[in-house]
Amino acid sequence: MTGHPNFNFPAFHAAAEKLRAEGHFVFSPAERDMERDGKDWGKESATGDAKEIAAKGFSLRVALADDLAWICAQAEGIVMLPGWENSKGARAEYATAFALGLDIRVLPQDYLKG
Repeated sequence: MTGHPNFNFPAFHAAAEKLRAEGHFVFSPAERDMERDGKDWGKESATGDAKEIAAKGFSLRVALADDLAWICAQAEGIVMLPGWENSKGARAEYATAFALGLDIRVLPQDYLKG
């Protein structure tokens, strides 16, 4: 999530783990970025500045294309992390899911605690 420290990867990982434990199939954009590029981009920027990691080889265009393609082709619903409203990519994913009539769940702030 652009604009969030470490692109909010720790929250992505925690949410994916918890959702999987509840029995859900999870496509995590953070995991996809790591799988595709072989690099943990969350550790590459303390500020969540996309321009900072673009200089290191990250392509927001490629990452967002992967995420939106998966939503369009396979998702039955999406889960939004707390603070998603401040991320351009997350807003694009939300708009895509909304346009497709998918189930959209916004995690409460305390979901990832404990």
